[in-house]
Amino acid sequence: MDDHTRDPTVRGDPTGWDPGACVWEHATLRRATVHGVRLFNAGEYHESHDCFEVEWYNYGSGTTESAFLHGMVQVAAGAYKHFDFEDSEAQSASGSRTQSGDDDGMRSLFRTALQYLQGVPRDYYGVDVLDVRTVVTNALNDPAALEGWKIAVDGERPTAGGADYEYAAGLE
Repeated sequence: MDDHTRDPTVRGDPTGWDPGACVWEHATLRRATVHGVRLFNAGEYHESHDCFEVEWYNYGSGTTESAFLHGMVQVAAGAYKHFDFEDSEAQSASGSRTQSGDDDGMRSLFRTALQYLQGVPRDYYGVDVLDVRTVVTNALNDPAALEGWKIAVDGERPTAGGADYEYAAGLE
């Protein structure tokens, strides 16, 4: 086996991994997913969204790949709404923030995410999709469920490094 076919990050036999050939069915989907998850975990929700969105365009509607990526686009956008969205009405007369985020917008995006992620295997391309669905569902009732949450991929909750930021910057 050539070194370029090995992927030391693979743990177990996640959906999308071909253990016989030791390759991902869609290597670009895996790459976008890993970068997107790491950026999400670093609080870079806009960049995470971009990683999933650009790859999503490679798949036709009705595919599991499309559903997964579209769902993750919605999760990243919802987190952005919760943590980073600046509503002009949230500014007081002095210019300081009086509330954080747009939780109504987050809820709308999360409801859509759950629709797309329904039926996606729980270990899709190494992502703990069951955990994503659980936390997103809990956040509908209590947005505090998002505090400190990091998405698991390959049994770990990695954060972004230089390569992840470079990947995202290259998408523009």
